[in-house]
Amino acid sequence: MSLVYIVAGEASGDALGARLLAALRARRPDLAFAGIGGERLAEQGMPSLFPMRELALMGLIEVLPNLRNLTRRMAETVADITARRPTVIVTIDSPGFALRLAERVRPLGIPIVHYVAPQIWAWRPGRVAKIRARVDRILCLLPFETVIFEAAGIPASFVGHPVLESGAGTGDAARFRATHDIAPDAALLLVMPGSRRMEAKRLLPIFGAALRLLAARIPGLRAVIAVSPVVADAVRAGVADWPGRPVLVDTLAAKHDAFAAAAQSGGAGLIKSGTSSLEMAVAGVPHVVSYRVNPITAAIVRRLVQVRFASLVNLLAEREIAPEFIQDRATPEALSEALHRLLTDPAAAAAQRAAFAPVLAQLHPPGLAPSEAAAEAVLEQIAGGRNRPES
Repeated sequence: MSLVYIVAGEASGDALGARLLAALRARRPDLAFAGIGGERLAEQGMPSLFPMRELALMGLIEVLPNLRNLTRRMAETVADITARRPTVIVTIDSPGFALRLAERVRPLGIPIVHYVAPQIWAWRPGRVAKIRARVDRILCLLPFETVIFEAAGIPASFVGHPVLESGAGTGDAARFRATHDIAPDAALLLVMPGSRRMEAKRLLPIFGAALRLLAARIPGLRAVIAVSPVVADAVRAGVADWPGRPVLVDTLAAKHDAFAAAAQSGGAGLIKSGTSSLEMAVAGVPHVVSYRVNPITAAIVRRLVQVRFASLVNLLAEREIAPEFIQDRATPEALSEALHRLLTDPAAAAAQRAAFAPVLAQLHPPGLAPSEAAAEAVLEQIAGGRNRPES
């Protein structure tokens, strides 16, 4: 039986891996699966070698205290792959762990597919040589990425963005309001503080302070916090003193219902940068983007980043559709003011929603759903056999 070894390091990769696994199984029922994942991959029948949350770290300062444990988990993963000898390894995002793992297992001759292209177009383009030596194929979510990687000598496939399959635009607004006893006309602020513990720790105090300023200007405003199970306990504690009885949702269906309720009632989103911005676009929720990391990490990143925007919506639009407040600009006052405009000025909210459509149109792969296109690319790699010679 052919074995596909999947390695996901955070909640978004877990969801991506689960859809990929389902698409692969539909095409090849004989495939078996093993690796590292979270709840979504477990629902598809793939147990995790160890808890995925141990890999959900970001930033130099955040990783350093956990380096010993990460080293141990790396060794366990290498040993497991060596013992199992899978037909193909699919690493998903989390390039810090994934590409180091690829380097360690490269001598085994197992084809390695990396799903979600490292953003060399955004920062550290010099990484491309290491990537070329470690993986056999890159599965790209953005159409322009294939040109970059192919030019660097790395086979690449545009498989489309998984947000198109996420169901973010299919929620039930009435069900959400009934479940949480929220009036149909109550204004909603949808808060997404990220799926990593350190993200939530840094953003929640700022988001909470912004909410307090907003609540003083918009009576009856309710905050809805969408959380990953990995950080649910930390977020629950972090929002305990927020005004207006905040609602926490930690399942995919509830999150999508919250999206629908916010979109229907003229609500807005306060989110960390990343895929969350595309989810908001699919759901039709105008939003503000924010992010903060440790100051030392920020100083290093500022020297390496080569793009103007942190939000994928803004990046694809090549202009600021969703207001961005990154690092020192991420203050409660600035966030509150930008959100107040979206919540009280219908023209501003409508202008942002109208700009979403051309952005999302760029994310469709030709002829297939993203998970199907990714599955086809993985099967092509399996058919191709052992990995490429190193160059």
